[in-house]
Amino acid sequence: MRDVFQQELAEVQQRIVDISRLVAISIDKATRAFNESDVSLAEEAITEDEKIDELSVQLDELAITILARQQPVARDLRIVVSALRISASLERMGDLATHIAQLARYRFPDKVIPKSLRGTFAEMGALDVVIANMLTELLTTQDLQLAETIRNEDDKVDALHVSVFEAVLGETWKGLAADTVDATLASRYHERFADHAVSIAKKVQYLGTGAWHPDDNA
Repeated sequence: MRDVFQQELAEVQQRIVDISRLVAISIDKATRAFNESDVSLAEEAITEDEKIDELSVQLDELAITILARQQPVARDLRIVVSALRISASLERMGDLATHIAQLARYRFPDKVIPKSLRGTFAEMGALDVVIANMLTELLTTQDLQLAETIRNEDDKVDALHVSVFEAVLGETWKGLAADTVDATLASRYHERFADHAVSIAKKVQYLGTGAWHPDDNA
């Protein structure tokens, strides 16, 4: 029975990695669609989110079954409960990638963001892709140094997010009302995507060290 239980735990962890890989693919397609006004890529990103949702539900069902049947304790319990929480964050990251893709699709054939902010959003999107790939590596290898790197990259996204708000609220902003709304929403989606990655990274750190710092919550 113990061998079966360990196999189930390994399956839970592998499924998390699989979902994370899809999230990384989704945000890559979504940000490219957003920056290049590519409606085909936008549709692909939206389709990826449907897969993410389905796999997240399957993972949750497996984790709940393990909790009910195996009644794990100590670290095993933390792994299963953390898997449920990580699954929820990954699912939300997929949703945020979809929101970015939907903006691209909605504004097609025009670009979503005025020219003055395109460089900022290209940088923000590139950082989200880097963070998503790092997160997949972290979930695969459990290399806790990656968790710190993810947090550092998130700080860069936060700074860009602030710069977007400063731009749209500044006296020199010439965008229309729709431009202001699009820029504000898109910046928030990018920023929250990275925040969820940080949240997952902290959960992995907790599993690896047993230490949790409430004041560090994402």
